[in-house]
Amino acid sequence: RPSRSWLARFTSGGGGDAPDSHESVDAIDQIEVHPDLEATLFAAEPLMLNPTDIDIDHLGRVWVCEVVNYRRFANSDHPERLEGDRILIIEDADHDGVADTSTVFYQGRDVDSAHGICVLPTIDGKGTRAIISCGDSVFFLIDDDGDLHADRKEVLFTGIDGTQHDHGIHAFVFGPDGKLYFNFGNAGRRICDKDGNPIVDRAGNEVNDSRQPYQEGMVFRCNMDGSEFETLAWNFRNNWEVAVDSFGTMWQSDNDDDGNRGVRINYVMEFGNFGYRDELTGAGWNEPRTGWEEDIPLRHWHQNDPGVVPNLLQTGAGSPTGICVYEGSLLPSVFQGQVIHTDAGPNICRAYPVKVDGAGYTAESVEILNGAENQWFRPSDVCVAPDGSLIVADWYDPGVGGHRMQDVIHGRLFRVTPADSDTTNNYLAAELDLSSAEGAVEALKSPNMATRYLAWNALYAMGADAVPALEAVFHGDENPRHRARALWLLGKLMRRDVDTLEEVKKGLQDADDVIRVTAIRLARQLIHEGDVTFDDVEGLARLDDPSPAVRRELAIAMRDLQHVISDEDDVAEAWSVLARQHDGQDRWYLEALGIAADGHWDTYLPAYRALIGDGWIANKAACDIVWRSRSSMTPQLLGTIVVNGQRPAEELPRYFRAFDFLPQSEIKTGSLSFLAVADITRNAEWRTFIKAEAFSRLQGVNVASNAELAEALSTVLDASRGTDQFVRLVNSFEVADRYPELLSLAQEQPDQQLGVDALRVLLDRGQLVLIADALAGDDPEAVERTFTAV
Repeated sequence: RPSRSWLARFTSGGGGDAPDSHESVDAIDQIEVHPDLEATLFAAEPLMLNPTDIDIDHLGRVWVCEVVNYRRFANSDHPERLEGDRILIIEDADHDGVADTSTVFYQGRDVDSAHGICVLPTIDGKGTRAIISCGDSVFFLIDDDGDLHADRKEVLFTGIDGTQHDHGIHAFVFGPDGKLYFNFGNAGRRICDKDGNPIVDRAGNEVNDSRQPYQEGMVFRCNMDGSEFETLAWNFRNNWEVAVDSFGTMWQSDNDDDGNRGVRINYVMEFGNFGYRDELTGAGWNEPRTGWEEDIPLRHWHQNDPGVVPNLLQTGAGSPTGICVYEGSLLPSVFQGQVIHTDAGPNICRAYPVKVDGAGYTAESVEILNGAENQWFRPSDVCVAPDGSLIVADWYDPGVGGHRMQDVIHGRLFRVTPADSDTTNNYLAAELDLSSAEGAVEALKSPNMATRYLAWNALYAMGADAVPALEAVFHGDENPRHRARALWLLGKLMRRDVDTLEEVKKGLQDADDVIRVTAIRLARQLIHEGDVTFDDVEGLARLDDPSPAVRRELAIAMRDLQHVISDEDDVAEAWSVLARQHDGQDRWYLEALGIAADGHWDTYLPAYRALIGDGWIANKAACDIVWRSRSSMTPQLLGTIVVNGQRPAEELPRYFRAFDFLPQSEIKTGSLSFLAVADITRNAEWRTFIKAEAFSRLQGVNVASNAELAEALSTVLDASRGTDQFVRLVNSFEVADRYPELLSLAQEQPDQQLGVDALRVLLDRGQLVLIADALAGDDPEAVERTFTAV
């Protein structure tokens, strides 16, 4: 164990205010707790140190990635811990709410700085498989004989970048569909199979960050053996963990570029681009673009770009870490069914109660634990125990993230229960009966993921014998989350040749919209797995469903099932029916439509136009569809919107931004050329804006050879003197007679970016004689200062 001398070295400061005491006995007094909750110290040093990630098994034991060999402490020749980091099992043997024992499940240099653990107990209770996410690999550590010590290791994935980096591979979680969900941040870059071969996912794409089509952080799903690999979402920065609820809905946090107060919480819409970088160019958020947000935290995620899924919630500055969905009933109702999240930066564990908002959600923030009085409190993960209490891991350090780790001798686990509850000093896991379908179904209702994993596998192994008990829950339970879990299993039993197709059909027509959403997701998987055909379920889900969330899922299903639908015209007609129901306000729904139409816009958009008929420009929703589209006819439609004058002028920047996502074509060039010279009925300021934006996008056009374009460009330049737009246009079209004006800008604003940019254009265009003459003139110092800046 690391020397206690570390305490003396680091108690005097670091990344946070030093508390009066670092002793664990004072830990609870230094944390603010929600008034309806109570926090107790479950475990602390020396029982365990530095927890990066935790999971809780069906017996309530807490499995901990205990990390000391992290970044600068992990020197290969002289690591802080020579034997390597550890995977620990922390247990409360006498069930009084305080841990008694710590067992080393595994220790080695191959778990140095492990950032993820997922515990998968065996049905017979004799062993456990733990999925460890660490460095460039993901592997199982397997206890075969139940002695709580790993006997062997099986590699699942390799080739991941981001070793000793927070933005690499993160924890796995078991989903209600029997699959594994996980993610990596933008340092992960790629993933290979256990033999080092690049993975090609179910969509036929090699999984890497080359923008073909994926980039930056990503979210994945696969079978327990790594097969049927899917890339579910991309373009995050550092999405630390993914949480999956009983309906199959995914939730994440994501860290901004530090210092921009842009940490976000995401509902992860499948196949969505989440906007950390420009979708096509990979440009960062601070690269100027038309119509960007004034608010930097929003600008950070390209929220003004067509093709970017909106954020659920932005939480300001932080270093977001672990996340889960609380699906228990022990805690007060405000937390039930909600995302629970830890953010080590502001020393907080929060819940984010959500409300349905069209095809998406709105959310608020409710604090559970706040370490304002001890800013060394660095919550790194949160999990739900079998009894419904929360366990919150505390990394405990004066700093957070990057290379700022300083403390290696502390680490805590806190337990959160209802205030004044009998459960505070009573930590018990319910006894499980997995030998009967009725007992296994009760276990499936557990708030604890490992318990549900055991129940899922027990019921799946029973095959047809499990159906009556599952049907009883699906048809008779009042809790929609329990019903959804039962439906998932009923569908998956088809892989065991159990005929439960009627139950899937009933799910698609259920009165509860969240069950219909679940059934659509289930049907998609069953079609991919070959257990049902598209014809088996076609027409059961309504294109005019009153729930936008259900229609959202139908749109996503269109994208996912294109390979099994033979008639593209039929799909285009169905998509048009969904698109016609866009209300012009619901960005979630609009992006779902865009996801569905990816690669098929030239069929879908004309079908939609034929459906809605003339007069569409007056309809904000129809203009939204055009803005989001990527068809060959989109440039003409965008141009029509711009010149028509029916849309408010304030909307014009977003329509020009949409041009940036369309490939170069004669139609695009023609539309922009038309806008550059058109007689537009807007005020002078907006006329200049329209023409300047059009010229800025004209590529490969010889303006000088076209008198009409040349005259229009001259008019725009006259109107935009002294602006960065003027500098860019002079540069783009090499307007030589305007170079003296660039020089004047450099002389007038030598210490401003505009002056620097103007002089840089002159240098790039070889205008050294012009510059030399200015240096020899009346004010050489001004140009000299600018030249120095360049």
